[in-house]
Amino acid sequence: MKTISSKVHYINGKEKTAPELLAAQLGQLISVVCPPGVPPVFVCIGSDRVTGDSLGPLVGTRLQYADNFTLPVYGTLDFPIHALNLKDAMRSVKYFHPGSPVIAVDASLGARRHQHYITVSHGSLCPGSGVDKKLMEVGDIAITGIINTTGEFSQLILQTTRLSTVMSLAECIFQGILLAVTPIL
Repeated sequence: MKTISSKVHYINGKEKTAPELLAAQLGQLISVVCPPGVPPVFVCIGSDRVTGDSLGPLVGTRLQYADNFTLPVYGTLDFPIHALNLKDAMRSVKYFHPGSPVIAVDASLGARRHQHYITVSHGSLCPGSGVDKKLMEVGDIAITGIINTTGEFSQLILQTTRLSTVMSLAECIFQGILLAVTPIL
């Protein structure tokens, strides 16, 4: 039986090899978390109404329209998963995909030195924690894109985050996911 580290892996999203590094870490986690023949479900969290929070729906939309990507995706620009519908969305995931591991994708705020980094780890993430919301934990594997620095006015920071930062991190995460799951498609 494979063992898994609970360590959070940080990947510089500005590096050319970032998608490959993400794919390598994600692939290892998938090989441990996903039982044979049970594909993961992607839950991409966020809102398209706040620039900094749109990372999850952007990744979800890219996955949904990717050629030959057949894994289930929840949370897109057309149908985002956010604080108001998170519980219902997770209830649907468990109903339609019983036993499937969940890979959660969300934006996050962090230290200045980690801005534009991607994290991947075994375990769940806490959506909304950067803006002091208490929501349910989501995922067996967590992927976050650190889109800006945390601070006193976190909601304002999310609203004024540059779209180019969110888009480049979303694209990097999308490419890393594609590379990681190609062997199981």
